[in-house]
Amino acid sequence: MENVLESILASHDHQPSALLAILQDIQRSENWLPEEALVQVADGLKVPLTRVYGMATFFSSFSLKPRGRHVCTVCMGTACHVRGAQRLVEHVQRDYGIAPGETTPDLRLTLETVNCVGACALGPLAIIDGEYHGQLSTQKLGRLLKTVKE
Repeated sequence: MENVLESILASHDHQPSALLAILQDIQRSENWLPEEALVQVADGLKVPLTRVYGMATFFSSFSLKPRGRHVCTVCMGTACHVRGAQRLVEHVQRDYGIAPGETTPDLRLTLETVNCVGACALGPLAIIDGEYHGQLSTQKLGRLLKTVKE
């Protein structure tokens, strides 16, 4: 991790103004923001650790906890909600034993919910590993997540 982090910092010339991009690169590389990485970023950029944590906690796209290899994000916006998004969440909770914001113990799957992704015509919708899947039923979602179980 230390070599990866140094490479990320160097690619941004250790510029404090690149803090957001650096955190995004770490998140992309590690799938979360480990505490030791945040400390090293603060040291490497010579900025207060509170500034690094402030940015890391401000944006919901960052995670301070380990995330699964696969991420299932269910849209809970009004259009998706009235079309059964809650049933999708309950299905994942029942099949994987995790609540929104949690990750399976084997780090295979993280379940997230968001307020709206702006794809209301596709509702109910889930984003699995960055790919949008619309007009889902619990059966369709189960088939999509089947590879995660294996």
